[in-house]
Amino acid sequence: MFLFANATIYIGLAIAIYALLITTLGISTKNQKLINSGKGGLIALFVCAALAMISLFYLLGTSQFQYQYVSDYTSSELPIIYKLTALWAGNAGSLLLWTFFLTLYTIMIAFSRKMKGNPMVPYISAILLANAVFFFFILGFVAKPFLLLDTVPLEGKGLNPMLQNPGMIIHPVTLYLGYVGLAIPFAFAMAALILKNVDDFWIKMTRRWTIIAWLFLSLGNIFGGQWAYVELGWGGYWAWDPVENASFMPWLTATAFLHSVMIQERKNMLKIWNISLIIVSYALTLFGTFLVRSGVLTSVHAFANSNLGLYFLIFMGVAVILALYVLMSRYNLLKRSAGEFQSFVSKESSFLVNNLLLVGAAFAVFWGTIFPLVSEAVRGTKVTVGLPFFNKVEAPILLSMMFVMAVCPMLAWQRSTVKNLRKNFMIPAILAVVGMILMVVLGIQKAWAVIGYGVIILLLITHYLEFYRGVKARRKMTNEKPLVALYRLMIRNRRRYGGYIVHLGIAFITMGIIGSQNYDVETMKTVALGQSIELKDYRLNYERLDQKKEGINDIVYADITVFKNGKRLGTFQPEKVFYGNWDQPSSEVAIISSVKEDLYIVLSAWEDDGKATFVVKINPMMNWLWFGSFMIVIGALFAVWNGKYGNVTPRYTGVRKEVS
Repeated sequence: MFLFANATIYIGLAIAIYALLITTLGISTKNQKLINSGKGGLIALFVCAALAMISLFYLLGTSQFQYQYVSDYTSSELPIIYKLTALWAGNAGSLLLWTFFLTLYTIMIAFSRKMKGNPMVPYISAILLANAVFFFFILGFVAKPFLLLDTVPLEGKGLNPMLQNPGMIIHPVTLYLGYVGLAIPFAFAMAALILKNVDDFWIKMTRRWTIIAWLFLSLGNIFGGQWAYVELGWGGYWAWDPVENASFMPWLTATAFLHSVMIQERKNMLKIWNISLIIVSYALTLFGTFLVRSGVLTSVHAFANSNLGLYFLIFMGVAVILALYVLMSRYNLLKRSAGEFQSFVSKESSFLVNNLLLVGAAFAVFWGTIFPLVSEAVRGTKVTVGLPFFNKVEAPILLSMMFVMAVCPMLAWQRSTVKNLRKNFMIPAILAVVGMILMVVLGIQKAWAVIGYGVIILLLITHYLEFYRGVKARRKMTNEKPLVALYRLMIRNRRRYGGYIVHLGIAFITMGIIGSQNYDVETMKTVALGQSIELKDYRLNYERLDQKKEGINDIVYADITVFKNGKRLGTFQPEKVFYGNWDQPSSEVAIISSVKEDLYIVLSAWEDDGKATFVVKINPMMNWLWFGSFMIVIGALFAVWNGKYGNVTPRYTGVRKEVS
């Protein structure tokens, strides 16, 4: 097994190098046989990656502790699902997963029916193969997944308790699908520039790929936040941790890219901007991987210190320099063929403003993340940037983006007249102001919260009007019933209305963020058996403290009966788990959710006489955050579903467009 598993890596590296060289040679000599040979190598490369994955799954699942990776991340007592998901618990396994997804994406592009006969395919394959060579090299010589130990241990070290959560099954996988997915539009963009194709064909061909990558990044961030909320016992869902930021930055720039490409398609603008955005998005995926694996920043999510960070930094630098060289070599070509803005008050201008805000948000996160490194290099002292900095900087940017999202649907393309603005914005603006006044009357006094909810009201109204006017116009033409008209309107404009659903999801997420960040209440109290903790409308009766055993783990738990406004909600059990093969215990929190708020209970400490210390927190509007996340996923799936893009994607003839 040892020889077979390692052979999949080294043979994969050899095939990746061969396929890259033969494809490049085929391109330079215009020899289709060589290109076809490289294309066949892609299949063999995918088979090698798949066999390596299967091999590591088998070793983990059968507890082959003679392998260092298996010994480091599993134990015989670990449930089988976590034995298998330990594949992405460490450096070597997670990079193997990345490599598998990369080879999978590559063959999906190379053998796509839509790409058949497309002269861009060899260039795209070569770019993705260069990535594959790097990752197979890392697996073969730096982070080896199939390394044998000198002596075979009787038992493995086990999996970090924080990773023994359903989030471990989904969160890393979705993030890697998003990270690797952004390499696809990057490869298309570089191939288009090399061929001097400055039209929007590459954008139309990669639209679905970009949305899918964006969707997986969204899912990764959502599942990561939910995982932190239920597992870490701190009552929050986003701590602006460096590794959280690493996945959030490419999400921001990819979001900007998805918006600005619509301007290029419709108005032939922002070509240089779009190429730059996709280069930055791709580079940020590598930068995030560097942060996670270098150990240069402290994070609960990061892997152990290793020399992997240097390799990723070098690879990222080379990739970015080459991409910028290709971009600058085609700069004049892109600039001459670009359109111009006709008015500051137009839909395309609002898209540009939104792009600047998204990129500004990404830069703020980037600066806050790397500032400890900069401060250490300049002053010799590592200065940590925490929650206050990110919240103060990102909050106004978020609200500004929400405002742009609210007004954009009401603006006309090219130029909006005063009459058009008055007609579209008068009623929504009045209703938003009335809503803000009512909030103040009802006791919402914090300025940012009032402004934020006012902007959300404006967004909800303008988006409702978009649906209403579309249905009204369709019914006038077809006499369809309202629901039928709505359904047919949406399925014939999937991209537009899918985007609106995503906007509504972001509005609900913002509602949850504003509520939970501004109006959360927390208490920490030590009580004896039979005593109560009161917090706002809740009363928590401490009934019992006991202990139980599950496998090799010891669990201390408390029975807490919860009442709200005198009504019994039930008995709940916050726990503290002590692991037989891990020094650090973990908290299993009790969460009572409602539409209005979450009651969050943590068993913090206890004494021999039965006294126990509990942390009790009320997090308002939390379910709106998760509901908004669900809407984002639905909107993205709706926008990408059913292949409607075939109607807007031209058949490529291979003719180059050049501007002399």
